[in-house]
Amino acid sequence: MVGAHATGKTTLARWVRDHYGVPMIAEVARGVLAEMEARLDTLRTDIELVNRYQREVFHRQIEAEQKVAGTFVSDRAFCNLAYAAHHSTILGDVFRDRRLADYMGWVRHGIVFFLRPHRELVVADGVRAGLEWEEVVRIDGMVKLMLEVFDVPYIPVQSLSMQERVRLVQRVLDLAGLEPGARTGEAAAAAPAKAPADGLRN
Repeated sequence: MVGAHATGKTTLARWVRDHYGVPMIAEVARGVLAEMEARLDTLRTDIELVNRYQREVFHRQIEAEQKVAGTFVSDRAFCNLAYAAHHSTILGDVFRDRRLADYMGWVRHGIVFFLRPHRELVVADGVRAGLEWEEVVRIDGMVKLMLEVFDVPYIPVQSLSMQERVRLVQRVLDLAGLEPGARTGEAAAAAPAKAPADGLRN
């Protein structure tokens, strides 16, 4: 799942996790923020701190996804780079880093749902980088730009209705051959790992 903050990525990712029984990679940004013992208002004023934060989130997301053998769902992928474009000065370094091109190639092998914003979903939670509608729209545009620049095929999720979102995602994943109620826990761990290109990625 990719998109700006407050678009419902986590809610939809949890549904996929529960319905299909696949592992879910939760947002890494909150964990990085806690480890750095930093507050969101500090990140907005300390450019060196925000650079370190954004770089760490980028690396941690890659590591988290590549640790999983086989199918998984993630409630974001490269989305933090959209925030880095607005709040840090590291984006040039990241774009020159070979790991970004490799990672976006990895993303292209998955099924990418691009959740579009709705005003009704913009709710403060103490972590999100911007709570203004204009900020959400800017981040949405940056995520779309990255999808297009890196030629990542994606399925737009436009509807606000959870019922319609679920029906769209379920239809796509069913067509992709992902079966509901897949094995989890020890049974999944004992099963042969799928090749990276075979599973749901983001």
